[in-house]
Amino acid sequence: MRRVMLTVAYDGTAYCGWQLQPGKETIESVLNRCLFELTGETIQVIGASRTDSGVHALGNIAVFDTESSIPAEKFSYVLNRRLPEDIKIRASKEVAADFHPRHCGSVKTYEYRICNAAFPIPTKRLYAHFTYVPLDVSLMSRAAAYLVGEHDFKSFCSADTQAQTTVRQVDDIRVWAEPLTDVVTAGCILQGSADREKQRVTQTGKEIVIRVTGRGFLYNMVIIMAGTLMEVGRGKLPPERVKDILAACDRQEAGPTAPACGLTLVGYEFLL
Repeated sequence: MRRVMLTVAYDGTAYCGWQLQPGKETIESVLNRCLFELTGETIQVIGASRTDSGVHALGNIAVFDTESSIPAEKFSYVLNRRLPEDIKIRASKEVAADFHPRHCGSVKTYEYRICNAAFPIPTKRLYAHFTYVPLDVSLMSRAAAYLVGEHDFKSFCSADTQAQTTVRQVDDIRVWAEPLTDVVTAGCILQGSADREKQRVTQTGKEIVIRVTGRGFLYNMVIIMAGTLMEVGRGKLPPERVKDILAACDRQEAGPTAPACGLTLVGYEFLL
């Protein structure tokens, strides 16, 4: 029996999160099914991060045990032939038999993306939350600084969390904006003329990125942080208010839960 580790990337739009749920399609259920088809073994993968419905990943980690003769490094290739286009394996390798991705120290990095423009951009609708209200990135960055360090994040997690402790360590938060410009050229040819009349329509805006790195996160923690920082960016909360929200340990004090579509797990590092 060998233990194989997979680095899994996926578009979470069509799935009810990572974890198995009765009667629902999840990332874990698809992986289990494809592994059974490939090996004939009943396999249940163990995921490092159990992302929620609609959340994406560039590099989530999963392990499974197998007696298959397929070389560990080849599982990525053979699985990708069976997996749907919105789930792919980026790497596979053999690991120690006692390695468990949720029982060892790790650092995760998430990015939350916000399309901040006058009108929605359809090609970004699945991977960035849209808001037309102008957001002040400098205010959001100032507020984010108060979240760095070890704190009780009870105000920034779902009220029905089952975590034994709500104390977490956030190593770094960065907020920045990337230019967002779309230029559309529309034209028509007048009857009987070779002249083309053109109209250029330019929409400018920005895509705001909130990158959070930490050593474990509570349920909905990152998207509640994103929702709170957006309230600061809109001018509804002063940046300093984040200190009081942390101290209150009350979910009602923080901002709204931002939509899951803007969230992507972009990095996973084990502290071995």
